Amino acid sequence: MLYALICNDKPSHLQVRTDNRPAHQAYLGDLRDKGVLKMAGPLLDDNEEPHGSLIIVEAADRDEAQGLADKDPFTAAGLFESIEIRPFRWVFNPPES
Repeated sequence: MLYALICNDKPSHLQVRTDNRPAHQAYLGDLRDKGVLKMAGPLLDDNEEPHGSLIIVEAADRDEAQGLADKDPFTAAGLFESIEIRPFRWVFNPPES
């Protein structure tokens, strides 16, 4: 099943995001190579500055999706104020179509 990881940054943590971005990208690249990552990108504020992340992963269940979120270097760095994990159904323009 697909899960959306909706991650919201802590206020005033842009530098934490910047400092940990290479490790975060490497982690997501590894998940992509394993076929786990389906899509990802930053959530932006009204000034088009990143203030969170949207990550879509394939996982057996919510616990596995949580484990993937927990291993993200952004999580380890304390960037996220919250992470919401929700089942996701890709209806329009999925990569298989």
